[in-house]
Amino acid sequence: MRRAALLLLALAATPAAAQERGFDKAVADFRALHRAEVAKAGIAGSSFYVIRDGRTVVADHLGEQDADAHVPVDAATIYHWASITKTMTGIAILQLRDRGLLKLDDPIIRYVPELAGVHDPFGDPSAITIRQLMSHSAGFRNGTWPWRSEEWQPFEPPRWEQLKAMIPYTEVKFKPGSRFSYSNPGIVYLGQVIERLSGEDFEVYVDKNILRPLGMHASYFDRTPPYLLPHRAHSYYIKDGKRVPAPFDADTGVTVSNGGLNAPLPDMAKYVAFLLGEPKRAAEYDLVLKRASLEEMWQPQISAGEDFTQGRMAPTTWSGLSFFLDKTDGIRIVGHNGDQNGFRAYLSLCPDQHMGSLLTFNTETRGVENDPANRDMPESRIALATDGLCKAVAKGGK
Repeated sequence: MRRAALLLLALAATPAAAQERGFDKAVADFRALHRAEVAKAGIAGSSFYVIRDGRTVVADHLGEQDADAHVPVDAATIYHWASITKTMTGIAILQLRDRGLLKLDDPIIRYVPELAGVHDPFGDPSAITIRQLMSHSAGFRNGTWPWRSEEWQPFEPPRWEQLKAMIPYTEVKFKPGSRFSYSNPGIVYLGQVIERLSGEDFEVYVDKNILRPLGMHASYFDRTPPYLLPHRAHSYYIKDGKRVPAPFDADTGVTVSNGGLNAPLPDMAKYVAFLLGEPKRAAEYDLVLKRASLEEMWQPQISAGEDFTQGRMAPTTWSGLSFFLDKTDGIRIVGHNGDQNGFRAYLSLCPDQHMGSLLTFNTETRGVENDPANRDMPESRIALATDGLCKAVAKGGK
């Protein structure tokens, strides 16, 4: 008995044990912040997962997925992931590249010739490349459809023909490749590349080539199938101190490649495990995208921090290929945010610590007016706190 006690004391003194104590404390601190901020802000529901070495080690669900019917959030709750969809669009482009169907430095008009009609005061639109679209440096505006002014108008344009009709009225706002400016229509144009080269709708292609291979069977795009409707989260805005509902089960139309993904947290945990990689599953994951191609997506393309308006980003942020990159206290962070229709979502990876996190909210608050980066929002403060988990692991020397 005494020998066993001595052994336990010895184990507790090892660096690995110290690392776990640091990680556990960081998780406890994060949970306290998460719960306090959600309650204070009046956020209806939120979920938080940590994926480490391919396994989900933290799975927290707070509040309600439907605040009127008082349906609690649980592991089956389906959130909208908004612009995190862009990471799958980027993976689809790299899949097509790896199959020899395109090159990243090909001109976009080779695949979407309609874009030759944009107004480009800086030169020939044929100079705009797929790589520039993936890194948000092509010069296009932020909003896909910035003219929506009435509630009766569609949530997003339903058909490509509507965006095509506006191409002659679309301006390239700076010399392509010269700087960063986040652009939703640029990702819609990439969606057209995927559809035209694959011969399939974007949703069908991604389902066959990303969702199904990863076992994400409760994930889908846009309208919810009836059998999953009981799990679909409602969404809300905080306006003038009151929580008001956003449109339920909205359809992103032709902008699906830009922000149409819906999924429960366990499915997204499978996606994070794939992104982080695991040697024993390398052959399986390589069928989706080879490790070298994923790492290529995480290489800096252009500085993004000074021109980004989502709260997770900092002045040191760089745009990669459909992912954003940063370093915090020497820790490499890869990720993407999403916000649309009352939902906010954060995907954050610390590849060198073999760890990633998912943070979602079904309520969108508003920051102070003089904070264009939205860092004052509770959602942003909570998201930034996830960095502490990676720091705790890194301090342990893993």
